[in-house]
Amino acid sequence: MTDTTTLEPTPERPDDRAASVLRFATELVAWVATPWALAGHSWLLAAVSLAVLIGLPTLLSTPGDKTSVIIAVPGWATVLLVLLQLAAAVTASWVVWPVWAAVPVSVLAAATLITERRRWRWLVLVK
Repeated sequence: MTDTTTLEPTPERPDDRAASVLRFATELVAWVATPWALAGHSWLLAAVSLAVLIGLPTLLSTPGDKTSVIIAVPGWATVLLVLLQLAAAVTASWVVWPVWAAVPVSVLAAATLITERRRWRWLVLVK
């Protein structure tokens, strides 16, 4: 007996080059501002924040979203990792930087949220 069940084709990953640029810029802010904000409390906490903000997205990724996957996670986990980066960037920038620097970070994070919607929909629904 043969299995005649057909699988629906997986929709292609959306083109998110603009979103990727904004997402990476926000990640850079998070990588700089978060340890800076935490260093006054504990250098160990600052180091751990870097390990979390850089290490987790490097190790954990959704197949099809990145070409190289070390540890596969579902799409919703990738979305949560991006939200963590955005929250860290905005929160830490308001803690350590003056308003004239924190406001553009908040605008950048908002733009990232808007441009990431198609990718997130694909990640959550497909993966």
